[in-house]
Amino acid sequence: MRKRIVVKLGTSVLTGGGRQLNQARMVDIARQCAALYEQGHDLIVCTSGAVAAGRAYLNFPALPPTITSKQLFAAVGQLQLMGVWERLFAIYGVCIGQILLTRSDVENRQRYINARDTFAALLEHRIVPIVNENDAVATEEIRVGDNDNLSALVATLVSADLLILLTDQPGLFTADPRSNPNAQLIPEVRKIDETLKAIASGSVSGLGTGGMVTKLQAANTARHAGVDVVIAAGSEPNVILRVVAGEAVGTRFPALGSRIESRKAWILAGPKPAGRLVIDEGAAFAICHNGRSLLPAGVRKVEGNFLRGDTVLILDNARRELARGIVSYTAADLRKIAGCRSDEIETILGYTYGDVAVHRNDMILLTD
Repeated sequence: MRKRIVVKLGTSVLTGGGRQLNQARMVDIARQCAALYEQGHDLIVCTSGAVAAGRAYLNFPALPPTITSKQLFAAVGQLQLMGVWERLFAIYGVCIGQILLTRSDVENRQRYINARDTFAALLEHRIVPIVNENDAVATEEIRVGDNDNLSALVATLVSADLLILLTDQPGLFTADPRSNPNAQLIPEVRKIDETLKAIASGSVSGLGTGGMVTKLQAANTARHAGVDVVIAAGSEPNVILRVVAGEAVGTRFPALGSRIESRKAWILAGPKPAGRLVIDEGAAFAICHNGRSLLPAGVRKVEGNFLRGDTVLILDNARRELARGIVSYTAADLRKIAGCRSDEIETILGYTYGDVAVHRNDMILLTD
């Protein structure tokens, strides 16, 4: 069966733990991707390594550890990185195309759709998109921050079936295997709880900006979008082919339900939440178990200064994230009508945008 697969490659995978790109490692990755391409699968590659490639190309200059220095390395290294990928995929007769993204490219609904259409066009014409964050121009305000979460956003944007996060570790362990010889590989994760988050926080992975925490974040985003996720070692022989074939490699995070519709995918992958709504137990049960919209009556606390149409997080009394959605009222308005019945909204505000604080159609659940 034809699948749409996103493969994320960390810096440590591409360098083999060294200071520069390991082209022997990269050609093997290209070989595996080309084999899947020949089988008819759609492939998207999210690649790290631009900064490492830039440093090596410039002979490792001693520049100050500033954002500007990193942007300089990325600007130089992105050209080198894409040149390597172009040569290696060409060995197998596969054409590639470059896509550079920042968070602002997915926060704006129209730009999100434009990016989705670009991916669709490349895949329709059997061109493999090679994706990286646009580090040469991105600032902290518009950066996704790491290629783990970038790959999850891409997997959501393109409605992928599978996201493979390749790193320098065999998967997620019960403890950091580098310091604890009794650590055991976790073969499958069906629920991401506080214990698992604590385990990931104590683990280290890779030479780049990501670690096990970011991989767990990425897995959580993608699986809520209906995407299966696998974290595995990039050095494992034929790891990509084996994961796609269904072999038990690394740590697997099964998708939570089927792929979500485009608008809800954008809610999940697009704008950063501009605020938070803390709701009562009755409202939490209604949205999580009865498929209901969030009414103002269920809102207990409003955090942040958001506008109507912004994305907000919905939390229960214990501050667990229940859902994410597009809010129907501003923060100032919601503070006035929180805890009130819907038929009181117009009396309190002098106008109404409807009965709900967040409509069910504009909401995606984040619970397991």
